[in-house]
Amino acid sequence: MTRTGLLDSPLALMDTTMDQLRTLVVVHETGTALGAARALGREQASVQKQLDTMNRNFSELCGEPLVLKQGRGKDVLFTGTGEALVALAGETLGDWLDGIHGSRRRLGRSLMVGTTRLTLGYLASARERVAGEFRERGIDLRVGHVRTRDVLAKLRAKEIDLVCGSVVTEPGTQPTELDAFDVMEWRRSAVSLVTNLPVDELPGPAVERGELATLPLVVSAGGVMAGVLHAWFGAGYRDTLRIAAEIDNVNYGFELLRSGVVRGCMLVTGGVADAAGDPRAAYARGLRAVELAHDTGPKLEVLLGAFTRRGERAGYRADHPLNLLWNALEAEKERWRREPHGPGEAPAQDPFELATADDPDAL
Repeated sequence: MTRTGLLDSPLALMDTTMDQLRTLVVVHETGTALGAARALGREQASVQKQLDTMNRNFSELCGEPLVLKQGRGKDVLFTGTGEALVALAGETLGDWLDGIHGSRRRLGRSLMVGTTRLTLGYLASARERVAGEFRERGIDLRVGHVRTRDVLAKLRAKEIDLVCGSVVTEPGTQPTELDAFDVMEWRRSAVSLVTNLPVDELPGPAVERGELATLPLVVSAGGVMAGVLHAWFGAGYRDTLRIAAEIDNVNYGFELLRSGVVRGCMLVTGGVADAAGDPRAAYARGLRAVELAHDTGPKLEVLLGAFTRRGERAGYRADHPLNLLWNALEAEKERWRREPHGPGEAPAQDPFELATADDPDAL
């Protein structure tokens, strides 16, 4: 747009704020002013006032209001102009946020890091290596919890700069979704089972993956293992498999199986399954491991590590906070690999020895 065009912009358009645009998008998503008010943590009257203002302004600008009331209890109806403005508002806000986050990342004034509960202790150790320099330079390191299923999605959306967690990967295939990321691999684990079923019902020591369809399963609502079942049995696996129980996290699954309230099997990483016979691994006491033999679907592994967007670190100086923290994580990885870790010997939060964790994270 030319300078003349900018100077001649209608006052009604210039009076439209980003907060109003956000409200418009949220009303579109929730359907009502009340729903938007709840999502935004505001009073319904405040949201309705913004809608009325935008309706009045864009009726003047475009000749049509953005939304029409449908009556009490009904969703508002977006006009053609309203639908177009919602799409434009989403793009506008997204572009601004991308620009702001890009400037923040480039300047290195703050760093957004995501971690699953399992990897928090490892990140804390790496943070100690850079804490002094970060304090001296006034760098704000922000850490937030990321669900396992959102590990890569948060990076793609540029909500975080680095994430520590687990992803499901198919080894030996190209290309993969990991091609879009720089990956610091800490450990790869096969997928296995823990079970409380007696030997005469499930002999072991291995079972073919296709037999999972005949076994009672304890299934997580989301996360890595839900992704594994999706890959092996399709999006409707909950309708085709024998689901004995659905859980929010693996800890509850272990408690269910140990209690005997539910009889069945639960998918876990190979490292966790390896500890099922170790009396020092309290979470798996009384359970046993059964290997999965490859006979159907892709061969899958759980990769535990750190991830950033590919090429982003290379575009920054060596002393950029992202590079400093990445190097600290690399140093921690090497430290863990040099130290001996056997069953029961490693600290509970050692990400390389999931089998010794007393409180394994949801997978």
